[in-house]
Amino acid sequence: MEYEVVIGLEVHTQLNTASKMFCGCSTKFDAPPNTNVCPVCLGMPGVLPVPNRSAIEMSAMVGLALNCEVARWSKQDRKNYFYPDLAKDYQISQYDLPLNGMGYIDIVVNGEPKRVDITRAHIEEDTARNVHTVSGGFSGVDFNRAGIPLLEIVTEPVIHSADEAHAYLTALKQILQYLEVSDCNMEEGSLRAEPNISLRPKGSTEFGTKTEVKNVASFSGVHKAIEFEVARQKKILNEGGQVQQETRGWDPDKGVTVGQRQKESAHDYRYFPDPDLAPLVIDEAWENELRERLPELPAARRDRFMSDYGLNEYDADVITASKAMADYFEAAVKAGADAKPVANWMQVELLALLAERKDPFIECPVSPESLAELLGLIADGTISGKIAKDVLPEMLSSGEGAKVIVEKKGLMQISDTGAIEAIVKEVIEANPGPVDDLRNGKGKAKGFLVGQVMKASQGKANPKMVNELIDKLIAG
Repeated sequence: MEYEVVIGLEVHTQLNTASKMFCGCSTKFDAPPNTNVCPVCLGMPGVLPVPNRSAIEMSAMVGLALNCEVARWSKQDRKNYFYPDLAKDYQISQYDLPLNGMGYIDIVVNGEPKRVDITRAHIEEDTARNVHTVSGGFSGVDFNRAGIPLLEIVTEPVIHSADEAHAYLTALKQILQYLEVSDCNMEEGSLRAEPNISLRPKGSTEFGTKTEVKNVASFSGVHKAIEFEVARQKKILNEGGQVQQETRGWDPDKGVTVGQRQKESAHDYRYFPDPDLAPLVIDEAWENELRERLPELPAARRDRFMSDYGLNEYDADVITASKAMADYFEAAVKAGADAKPVANWMQVELLALLAERKDPFIECPVSPESLAELLGLIADGTISGKIAKDVLPEMLSSGEGAKVIVEKKGLMQISDTGAIEAIVKEVIEANPGPVDDLRNGKGKAKGFLVGQVMKASQGKANPKMVNELIDKLIAG
């Protein structure tokens, strides 16, 4: 039997606030265990939570960026369950009246446009973290994470492949980073994606039994987990079995999902409005203020880079993939460099060097103005592109500007016609065979001769002049 894959995604992202959702404790990630805590986030009896206005603003801005309906009136609820990382035995979340209602993201999958409908994006608090590496074989609970503001973004079950899920997650991460509401660091748990996966016979409108996969630490992991779970469920159904509704964990080392517990339903959590928290009210004036603060989002910036700077679709996609790269590109162009060379050098040379150093682009030691200076030296003939490729690593390691390095190392390009002509004549005299080949129409011979001239000049001869002089002297 042929099956249709049906996927809904739940994404939890920690918000970049200085303090927690309902108390003043720090959200710093790498603090010693149980140091960023207070009676509120430890769940002590009798304490009263106070909402974090910044977290509410960030959540509403995400809703606007995701084309959601931002509710004028929403409330917060208690989601009741027992687990060691939840000291008060309930999590403050939102149930039937979330801050952000229906919305959507437009994505492109394998060249085809697709709209992913979003069900909701609601505020909640993060739980503590269970630590299983305590000395002596014990487990511990670190409450530093408890109470950190979370935004949970839930899609409709409209995703039908691992590729679509990956494209959606990539687009969502870009939006969150452009808004600067989250660093989206999956290794530190500030972005967590949980796919809900089911199969149904092709042509059927009824949903199959779904499983939720947790503990996925990367987008590539989400892709692999979906593909494994689809194959697992397909095998069960083809053998006449029934898929169990459950929560499964992803084991990246073995490349498999592992059953963890039976999947709860909403009624199991016994939601009810939190009596200690007043409703959230976003009036029209506040919404308009937040809308005006929205930055240019990735899709709009990509389109503008193609129209204003003449970039092709591929280059625009790569450059706008991160806000840091897009900002860098525009700053370099503003400093006087042409758009296309900036895009090329960023994508090829700069990204490769940063990858070797294992540095994220946002920490690039070469400023956009310095890259523009380097490209200017190529454009005015001071150095060749080949020499520039040797100068750029030096710029990264030393922090010095391109002009300083070129002058200090004597790398200026030779553009004196007489000096270059003398070298070309020597090369022609020393290589009669390739010269005859070039005269007989063998074009590859010219490349050899140009290479010999560049070698003799230590790469400093102006390549354009070298080519012109070879043609002139051989023809003459």
